[in-house]
Amino acid sequence: MNIRNNHVCPVEMAGSLDLRVRRWVQNPQKILNPYIKEGMTILELGCGPGFFTVDMARMVGDTGCVIAVDLQEGMLGKVRNKIKKTRLEERIILHKCDENRIGISEKIDFALLFYMVHEVRDKESLFAEIESILKPNGQVLIVEPPFHVSKKAFEETIKKATATGLTLVTRPKIFLSKTAILKKY
Repeated sequence: MNIRNNHVCPVEMAGSLDLRVRRWVQNPQKILNPYIKEGMTILELGCGPGFFTVDMARMVGDTGCVIAVDLQEGMLGKVRNKIKKTRLEERIILHKCDENRIGISEKIDFALLFYMVHEVRDKESLFAEIESILKPNGQVLIVEPPFHVSKKAFEETIKKATATGLTLVTRPKIFLSKTAILKKY
């Protein structure tokens, strides 16, 4: 996977990722409702302070689970503090990945990669690892910021993802974003 540490959002900036105003522009419920159902196992790669994590945990219900993954223990600590002493603690698994591997073996129904793929050097390995844990008919939502990722770079990312066996299904509209839904058949 090989994450570029110098391009990873620092923990000190976590507050800027979790602003209330962001919910108007990137509402987790509106963005994820078409893909997440009760009982699913979700992988959130690059969870940061948990902007999407909490909503996804509510969406999967008591029988589902969200595996919130981040490279930085400080970001996982922010999620841990947010869910402490709530019922969501039972639905969210916090996992620290390393620079080269996600490092989980649990089979997943859906993966969210929101504004983080551009931080990964070895995208081929990233998508190969995701494809290996994705259940048949599982989906991956890739969302990238247009101010960091050119159209050409995004298309290269999609090409690398489809080379691992994932199929491009659609490109949902998300404000200020380049997007793709990929599926494992």
